[in-house]
Amino acid sequence: MMSEGIIRNIVVFVAGTDEEYQGSILEGISEAAKELNFNITVFTCFGGVLDNTIYDAGEYNIYRLANLSMFDGAILLTNTISDIKSREYIFNAIRESNIPAVVFDSDADPSFYNIRIDNTAAMRQIVEHLIEKHHAKTFNFISGPLENPEAKQRYEAFLSVMNEHAFPVDTNRIYFGNFRPASGRRAAASMLASNLPLPDAFIAANDAMALEAINILQEHGIRVPEDVIVTGFDYTFFAQHHCPTLTSVARPLAAAGKAACVLFKRLFDHESCEKEITLKAYPVYLESCGCCTETDMNMRSYRTESYATINRYRNGIYLLNRLTSALALNESPEDYIHTISQYLHQIECEQCCICLCENWESAFLEKPQKDSDNNETHVHQEIPTHGYTEYMTAPLIWQQGVVSKLERFRSAELFPLPIQNAGNISYVLPLHFRERCLGYYIFTNTDFPTRTTVCHSLLMNISHSFESIRKLLNLNNTIRELDRIYVVDQLCGIYNRNGFIRLADKMFRHSMEQHDTLMISFIDMDGLKYINDNFGHEEGDFALRKLAEIIDSCCYEGQICARFGGDEFITITCGLTEEDAEKYEAKFCKQLQAVNALINKPYELSASIGSFVTTVEADMKLFALIAQADQIMYEQKKRKSTSRYLRR
Repeated sequence: MMSEGIIRNIVVFVAGTDEEYQGSILEGISEAAKELNFNITVFTCFGGVLDNTIYDAGEYNIYRLANLSMFDGAILLTNTISDIKSREYIFNAIRESNIPAVVFDSDADPSFYNIRIDNTAAMRQIVEHLIEKHHAKTFNFISGPLENPEAKQRYEAFLSVMNEHAFPVDTNRIYFGNFRPASGRRAAASMLASNLPLPDAFIAANDAMALEAINILQEHGIRVPEDVIVTGFDYTFFAQHHCPTLTSVARPLAAAGKAACVLFKRLFDHESCEKEITLKAYPVYLESCGCCTETDMNMRSYRTESYATINRYRNGIYLLNRLTSALALNESPEDYIHTISQYLHQIECEQCCICLCENWESAFLEKPQKDSDNNETHVHQEIPTHGYTEYMTAPLIWQQGVVSKLERFRSAELFPLPIQNAGNISYVLPLHFRERCLGYYIFTNTDFPTRTTVCHSLLMNISHSFESIRKLLNLNNTIRELDRIYVVDQLCGIYNRNGFIRLADKMFRHSMEQHDTLMISFIDMDGLKYINDNFGHEEGDFALRKLAEIIDSCCYEGQICARFGGDEFITITCGLTEEDAEKYEAKFCKQLQAVNALINKPYELSASIGSFVTTVEADMKLFALIAQADQIMYEQKKRKSTSRYLRR
């Protein structure tokens, strides 16, 4: 028997959990996990739903998050994943991990354990029933993608029966879809737009396509089954309760999910297991082929189930609308997380986590970075298109109403708070914008991803809202950076003329209102042209930067300094006296001498300074005061000899 105290962890890969096939198998897995004390982690997404390859790339990215070293076994519903590259990635990862894997109706790898549902026998029975019971001879077949093993089995079973009865197969009557409802619509519309006569029957490879084909036919006045027979496969809830009820194939999906878990228990207990288990499916002949004109369904049960479905959908839409409205009012990540946390109790889960890539707020920019040899550059994308950052942050951990967060954890650990007990099922879904990976969601012990059709819409809405917040943050950062560029001198790193005027005007108005003093010092560099002409403009730039550093280092607290123009600098402050101005000029001259001794250039840094101090009155103008300081500086400059620029 399995050792007591050991918690076994099983990973599941699946797409489209809100569809009945996936939901039924997951229901069986969940029930078995509770009985066997397994922890189940389901990596899932809604790829292939929206016919948007860029969006799908962000969805399928979730499979790259799985750290298979955490798990003891894998259940692969890869027949639900339409993206070939994602399927191959999962298969290769499982092979490299060496953990046992269970697949459903797949021949992907002979080392995997395979739980089959006999698609072939059931499809043959359906086709033979239409031929023998209803005398059908002409068929349109709506297939799933042939790279899907189940679709291939059903298609080949159809061809086999047609061949046995010597019925020709018109390729114009074969439509290859993707199991989605849209394929049924297109198949029926394509047939009606052709010059072909109406067939005796449409045979669809699943119920979703069959039901949509019926809708298109009925829209064109074609009756089912009076004018044409339509059959499906899967015997879903909607197939059972459609009007007409759909002839289909019932499959033991929940039993298949349970069988996968039981197989793992046997493996963990070191029992020998067969590589393949086959479960039987059986046809159900109902109104859409004309076999059942009066349904024997339990109307009380139907009304109960229908009300529950409608109520879940209505509540989901209400939650979605209220959350969308509330998120639109937020302008910061903190407000955003707080808003989401207020609505999570309506999802009815034990725990919900929002995990974000460590740099999710960064702009989607490509930055050149030097390689290890420090001589070439390569491009690094701050936000990964594929994969997740090594470290994640969990700004929201909602656990039975208690909200917390975790600043940093490894993405390889997956859960910000490790699950300590057994019998849990967690769903991991992608958080992204288009193909860009922003993070992921975790929902633990809830059927929210399987029981409601609004799960996809809700998560997509939240993800897009994160992108809006990210853009807002980067827009604000850009505005701040543009403002900084507008007011800061890029050479000297102090304020430029724009920055000085903006701040000096506020200081001037304050001094006027308080009848306070204002000190303005105007500084002009001596001999910049001489340095440029004799030693080059790089030396001229160096001299300007050094002079700016000296001016800034001598300033009193609150004193503003700026590069006013080419070689002109200015400072301004309030509340000082003539004596303070003299001290400032003396400190400046002393610092100038000290820097000259330190830099030991073939020229001397030299500057003329003039300071003007006055009490600001209502009739004064700021530029008039600046002009007076400039005049005082100019008089000092005239007294100097230009010969001092050159060191002796």
